[in-house]
Amino acid sequence: MSEKFDRLKMLLAEIEDLERVIALLNWDRETYMPPGGNESRSHQIATLDRLKHARLSSDELGRLLEDLTTEASDFDPDGEEARIVAVMKRDFDLECKMPEKLVLDISHASSEGLLAWRSAREAQDFAAFVPYMKRNADLNAERAEALGYTDHPYDALLDRWEPGITTAQLETIFADLKATIVPMVRDIAAGGAVDDICLFQEYNRTEQIRFGLQMAERFGYDRNRGRLDTTAHPFCTSFGLDDVRITTRVFSNFLNASLFAIMHETGHALYEQGVSPSLARTPLAHGASAGMHESQSRLWENLVGRSRPFQEYLFPRLQRTFPGQLGGMDIEGFYRAINKVHPSLIRVEADEVTYNLHIMLRFELEKEILAGKVEIEKLDEIWNERIREYLGITPPNSAEGVLQDIHWSWADTFGLFPGYALGNVIGTQLFAHARKALPSLDDQMAHGEFNDLLTWLQTNLYQHGRKFTPNELMERITGSPITTDAWVEYVHCKFGAIY
Repeated sequence: MSEKFDRLKMLLAEIEDLERVIALLNWDRETYMPPGGNESRSHQIATLDRLKHARLSSDELGRLLEDLTTEASDFDPDGEEARIVAVMKRDFDLECKMPEKLVLDISHASSEGLLAWRSAREAQDFAAFVPYMKRNADLNAERAEALGYTDHPYDALLDRWEPGITTAQLETIFADLKATIVPMVRDIAAGGAVDDICLFQEYNRTEQIRFGLQMAERFGYDRNRGRLDTTAHPFCTSFGLDDVRITTRVFSNFLNASLFAIMHETGHALYEQGVSPSLARTPLAHGASAGMHESQSRLWENLVGRSRPFQEYLFPRLQRTFPGQLGGMDIEGFYRAINKVHPSLIRVEADEVTYNLHIMLRFELEKEILAGKVEIEKLDEIWNERIREYLGITPPNSAEGVLQDIHWSWADTFGLFPGYALGNVIGTQLFAHARKALPSLDDQMAHGEFNDLLTWLQTNLYQHGRKFTPNELMERITGSPITTDAWVEYVHCKFGAIY
C-alpha cells in the first residue's frame, strides 16, 4: 500500500510541476512577453498541455488509482491519502474522456484567441474576434460531448469548475438572487444619488500601486512568496505554495480600479499561500473550486475592503497619500462613494448589488451558445440587448460590451463565470460565521489587524486545498450547504443603511 501510494505521489508531483510551468508561461504572456512571442508561446504551452494530458490519462496512473481505491478502507476517509486518491480518480476519469487532439486544439485556440481578443478590444472591433469566438464555442460543445452529461451540456463544463453543482441548482440560486437584486436596485434608485466624484480625479499611478501593495501586506500577503505586476485584466496565479503572484490594472483617473483589484487578487493569493505545505506538489494544492476561490477574493475586497470598520484604518492613510484629491473629504462620504450602487458596464468594477446580474448574463449566454441558440456574429447585439434589459444602459462600443472580459478569449473557461456569483454567496456565508467566532472583528479591522481573521480562514478553509468539495466545506464550516440567506441579509443591512 505505502509503495503504491509513494509511486502515485511521484507521478502526481510531475503532473503538478507541468501545470505550474504552464501557469508560469501564461503569467509571462500576460505581463512581460513581447507580442511577437505569442506563436512560439502557443506551441510551448500546447506541448506541455499534451505532456500533462498524457500523464493524467496514463495506464500506470489508472492502475494505481484502481488499486488504491480498492484498498482505501485502510485510509482515514478525511485524511490526505484518501482525499488524494478520490480527487485524482475524478480528475483521471475526466481526463481520459478528452481526446488528445481536443486538448491540443483547446490549447492552441486559447493562445490565438487571447492575442485576437487584445487586438479586437483595442480596435473596438467585435467582428475581428468572431472567428475565434466561434472556434471556442465549437470546442466547448465538443468538450461537453466528450465529458458527457445527463440534463444539459452546460453541466459537463460547470462540473469542471464547481464539482457537484448542476445547471438546475444554479438557476435556483440565481432566481433567489434576482428576486432580491431587482427590487433593491429600484429602491436604491429612488433613494437619491451618492456623490463619488472624489474617485474620478487624477491619482498618481505609482502611488496607487504602492498603497495597494501596502494594504495587501496588511491583509497578510507574503511578498517573500509573491509579487505584484500590471496587466490588462487583473488575476492571481500560483507556481507553487511559495510563489503566488498577483496583478492589477491602473487608471490615472479612477482610484477604485487598482485599489480594489489588488484587494481582490490578494484574497485569491491568501488562499493559495494558506494551503497546507503537506499538500505541495499534489492535486490538492489548489482551491476547492472556482466559486470557493472567488469567495475569498470577494470577501477581502468587499466584506473587508469596502466595510465601514476598515475605513477607520484605510481612509486616513489614503487621505495622507492623496491629500489634494481627498483632503477635503470625510470618512462617511468616502465610504458611501466606494459603495455607490449604480448600473455599470464593466463586470470587474460593478458594485456589490448589481455585480451578480453581470454573471447571470454570461451564464445565460453560455448556455444558449452551447445549445446553438445564438449566432456568434450577432453576439455583440444580443449582449447589448441583455445589458439594456438587466441594467438599463447600453455599451457605447464592444470594448465596454461583449469584448470587455478576457475569459471568452480562452477556449478553456466556459462554465467558469457562475463561480463569480457563487463566490459572493459563499464569501458572505463564511464571513457571517467568522464574525460569530471573532466578536471583536470589527474593532480589529478598524485598527488594520487581520491576524485573527486570516488564522480563522486558514484553519477552516485554506489549509484543506481541494480535500473537500464546496458543499462539504460549507457543511463542515457553517453547518449548512451553500445558501443565499447570508448574502441577502448582508446587502439589505449594508445598502439599506447607506441609502
